[in-house]
Amino acid sequence: MLDAVTALSRGTRCVYQSGMRRYVFLPILVNLIVYVSMLSVVLNRFDGWLAHWMEMVPTWLDWLSWLIWPLFVISLIVVVFFTFTLVTSLIAAPFYGFLAAKVETYTTGREPLDDRSLSKSAIDAVGREFVKLGYILPRAAALFVISWIPGLNIVAPLLWALFSAWVMAITYLDYPMDNNKVSFADMRQRLSNRWWQSLTFGGLVTLVTWIPLANLFLLPGAVAGAVLLWDDHYREAGRIIPHA
Repeated sequence: MLDAVTALSRGTRCVYQSGMRRYVFLPILVNLIVYVSMLSVVLNRFDGWLAHWMEMVPTWLDWLSWLIWPLFVISLIVVVFFTFTLVTSLIAAPFYGFLAAKVETYTTGREPLDDRSLSKSAIDAVGREFVKLGYILPRAAALFVISWIPGLNIVAPLLWALFSAWVMAITYLDYPMDNNKVSFADMRQRLSNRWWQSLTFGGLVTLVTWIPLANLFLLPGAVAGAVLLWDDHYREAGRIIPHA
């Protein structure tokens, strides 16, 4: 059975070999634009955000400033991470969906079940991303609140790590599943049925996203790796439910 590391390794090699490289140019360009834009905003406004954050701290907590500052930095990193992931997924969804289809045809020798036109697939891909956002954002907000509740915040880092892995699994494994007419609800069920493969792959992709610049070139490989896992673990893991 294919594991997460092997899937990502094979997927990365797949998208950068002759005949496939042309399909990764646009996703990389989108990631680069978003990455540079967000990094520029953070660097330009960090001092102002930090000053505003510290002004909100009561004077009687000044003695904890050594702890509050790192908490702000960690919170900012989490927010930037999720924003980068969600924004790039939203913008690059049509390109990633197309890449996933090409990888599936190239690696398995068979076309995805999707019979939509290219333009219809692109529009539906963006709509699917909004469905994902509707699932992810409320849960991220709940975790953010838990992170500030004394006592509960002790387990917050572990919950964030598991949630991040789950989000990455949903984000990337959904591309081949959407191409094969698997509904969002059915996709989540299949991921739950193969929870270990889902979390290990999602956790690995999470680590990849934290590698500056290299992540721009590795994320297309994650799309291809998701296709390989789809074919090996998830294709027969549940009943295919056609889109409404």
